[in-house]
Amino acid sequence: SIYYYRKPKTKRAKRFLEKREPKLNENTKNAMLIRGGNANLTVTEVLKDIYAVKKPFAVLYKRKNITRPFEDQTSLEFFSKKSDCSLFLFGSHNKKRPNNLIIGRMFDYHVLDMIELGVEKFVSLKDIKNSKCPEGTKPMLIFAGDMFDVNQEYSRLKSLLIDFFRGPTVPSIRLAGLEYVLHFTAVDGKIYMRSYKVLLKKSGCRIPRIELEEMGPSLDLVMRRTHLASDDLYKLSLKQPKGLKPKKKKNISHDAFGTTYGQIHMQKQDLSKLLTRKMKGLRKRPAEKSAEDGGATPKKSKSA
Repeated sequence: SIYYYRKPKTKRAKRFLEKREPKLNENTKNAMLIRGGNANLTVTEVLKDIYAVKKPFAVLYKRKNITRPFEDQTSLEFFSKKSDCSLFLFGSHNKKRPNNLIIGRMFDYHVLDMIELGVEKFVSLKDIKNSKCPEGTKPMLIFAGDMFDVNQEYSRLKSLLIDFFRGPTVPSIRLAGLEYVLHFTAVDGKIYMRSYKVLLKKSGCRIPRIELEEMGPSLDLVMRRTHLASDDLYKLSLKQPKGLKPKKKKNISHDAFGTTYGQIHMQKQDLSKLLTRKMKGLRKRPAEKSAEDGGATPKKSKSA
């Protein structure tokens, strides 16, 4: 089949196409939160709270969508292309898998990774009566537990959670902006998600005393099914464009301590023609002169 490219007729359409063009530095990843056809109140509240944490880089679909991501992924890929979202969170509920969440990400509008999590305990944002962080606050992510480093499924889940909650890339950080913490703990086959607000208290010195106040949402999760990308496809998704790769500098090396060494290539110098300062110490002695002439000259006899 042949596809014809039509030029945009309006400036709005032109801006829309430019926004979706490939870039060296991509935009912040957006997430779509989808409610399944049989989602209960718990799943709906979880999606609303995650949306509140993820805003403004999220789209919440309020209508029910009857789909099964592990069996048919076409509807997810359609929504991804429509809303320009590369991350998704799908919530559903049934007798076999109660309070079910499926978190995943896309690559080229096709599902790359997908992990199913079951919600065993949930505490909502509104249930914890504490002050909340403002919308769009970039969180600090903390992962505790050996499973995130040892097990492949847990390490891929860690990568997925970092992708989902990391927020925009910032050039600099200010101390007052570090006010939101997302903590994930993997222990005994469960994943505990907790969110805290950072309080900077007076300590009597320049560095403030830090206290953590639970803010919500709070989730106790258990891993169910997984759909992980193959190693080749995962490697392809991590490929960077040539423009972002740092150019190699020739003849420069670094040691283990970070010291930089440079190698300079020079032509062979003729030191015999090197001009030096005419100092007494640099003058040639008579013995050296005679050696150069080929023999010692006889000394003159003193006249009587």
